[in-house]
Amino acid sequence: MGAKFALFDLDGTLTDPREGITRSAAHALKHFGIEADPEELTFFIGPPLYESFERFPIPEDRMEEAVAAFREYFEPRGWMENVPYPGIEGTLERLRGAGMTLILATSKPEAFAKRIMERFDLAKYFTLLCGAPMDERRAAKSAVVARALRESGVADPSRALMVGDRRHDVEGAGANGLDTVGVLWGYGTREELETAGAKYLAENLGELEEILLQ
Repeated sequence: MGAKFALFDLDGTLTDPREGITRSAAHALKHFGIEADPEELTFFIGPPLYESFERFPIPEDRMEEAVAAFREYFEPRGWMENVPYPGIEGTLERLRGAGMTLILATSKPEAFAKRIMERFDLAKYFTLLCGAPMDERRAAKSAVVARALRESGVADPSRALMVGDRRHDVEGAGANGLDTVGVLWGYGTREELETAGAKYLAENLGELEEILLQ
């Protein structure tokens, strides 16, 4: 394959943010008088917040208010209700040891992404931590991937692969000429990833390493 660069998604790929994100979403919905069980809000994991809030009867002109309500919970505590997937650090260490350049490319606001990566001591494996701006309306994955490639000096997309768990990762990578390894331990289904066009699927970290290093 000859891939030298691996762009990693964060939520659902490196870490499991289920508790913090679903509780933040439930808090935001309650602000609008909508009662929701956090266990039924896992679809908030991955996409930009605006896209998820559009599922609810929230007026368009109050979407920024919804995002602000989400962050009322997420900023002080939700971001810490997160945990790296077992074995992920060892995988990152082996990929780096094999000469791969690792880049974070997440739709999560960059300030939060950096905080999470540093909390779990994962930032040291990455040459660049690239996230979205705080303005969630500008959080398109394709834009994040484009910036990550540009700032990492990746001129040939065939030398890079995206690693992620949702269709947004596949679509954002494809818009920039990259193939994607869809990981099945996150929040996207096999069907979602295949339909979006993921070239590879990895059931576990061992399979991911094989794909990236072949």
